[in-house]
Amino acid sequence: QHGVTRSWTLEPNSCIHLCLARLICEVISTMEHADKTPRSRNVLERLASGVVIGDGGYVFALEKRGYVRAGPWTPEATVEHPEAVRQLHREFLRAGCDVLQAFTFYASEDKLENRGNESGTKIGVRDINQAACALAKEVAAEGDALVLGGLSQTPSYLSGLGKEAVQQEFQKQIDVFVENDLDFIIGEYFEHVEEAEWAVEVMKKCGKPVGITLCIGPEGDLHNVPAGECAVRLAKAGADMVGVNCHFGPPMSLKTIRLMKAALEKANLNPYLMVQPLGYLTPDAGRQGFIDLPEFPFGLEPRVITRWDAHAYAREAYEIGVKFIGGCCGFEPYHIRAIAEELSKERGRCPPGTDKHGLWAEGLKQHTKPWVRARASRSYWENLKPASGRPFCPALSVCDSWGVTQGDKELVQHKEATTEAELKSTHKPDA
Repeated sequence: QHGVTRSWTLEPNSCIHLCLARLICEVISTMEHADKTPRSRNVLERLASGVVIGDGGYVFALEKRGYVRAGPWTPEATVEHPEAVRQLHREFLRAGCDVLQAFTFYASEDKLENRGNESGTKIGVRDINQAACALAKEVAAEGDALVLGGLSQTPSYLSGLGKEAVQQEFQKQIDVFVENDLDFIIGEYFEHVEEAEWAVEVMKKCGKPVGITLCIGPEGDLHNVPAGECAVRLAKAGADMVGVNCHFGPPMSLKTIRLMKAALEKANLNPYLMVQPLGYLTPDAGRQGFIDLPEFPFGLEPRVITRWDAHAYAREAYEIGVKFIGGCCGFEPYHIRAIAEELSKERGRCPPGTDKHGLWAEGLKQHTKPWVRARASRSYWENLKPASGRPFCPALSVCDSWGVTQGDKELVQHKEATTEAELKSTHKPDA
């Protein structure tokens, strides 16, 4: 593109190669800033030409910062605290993402009014989604990123209200996405392929590229549909991008992606693959993923992946053939930067955030202590087995595993706040 050879490699413990890698990143970055030609606004064209890096998790990050309420997990912060959402967008953009997702997770009207949540009545579904679109577009324009609007599973589906009611909820959000001319739309965080198919059906009508991801593991969806079959059904429904997000960490999510890829190839279907896993390690999670773990949601920190885990995840996803690689809950900007740095050779550029982060701990060479300087190598961090510092804690947990899903009376939702009597009557079905 610019006459610069980018076939460089990084050798373990090689200061020369680390310096050369950094120099190449700086040269490429300078040239790309000089080239003002905007990239395509069509995500499918970008995917056809290389890897697209998504952003990370907004809900958990903003909850930790004090702007999202755990429980409903709804995004009224777009109206109440726009500066917090804007700043997180900017951090993901600086980390190297190519796409900013408007903070519209769980922003369907029925969710905004579920179990005593007053966001739907005090603010409204349109205003929350509109604010989310405006914030994402504002920041994306600072770095030539694409903007997507997202749908997610609904209380209407869990309550068994049927296809028409569910799609009406989707349409209220899609109308705002289309009015704001977002670049593409995805459905994410679906536990049931049936509801995801309904989402694809209504999303396709808007004329934008469509992606769809399920929050499932290798065992399949919560109605026992195998992962591979889920992918085939979603591709046949018309999705341009198919994959998984949330509920499981990188290893489990990539295992599921492999099953999906095999099934799609067998069916001669070729949507682009997407993966946006948790930023937590979940080898002990059951069928419903991390929400069944006893640590969910306030004790998950010991499970956070390292930036080096994110490097390994990005490399494996790329080798599988995934073209859209990002993160979900627990993925902070430094994890996205690790993805962008891992794939910098393939993408021909390093993220802006690399300016303050030497590749493979290069910056530690400036540390005052020699034993810390000795850690300035790729091999050290790739082979580290980090300790938790919690000597009496187990390595794995025992899941709650209630086995309750759509169609069970326990999941019927309502607008009224959950009562004490309701809490007292809640019990594990087989208890």
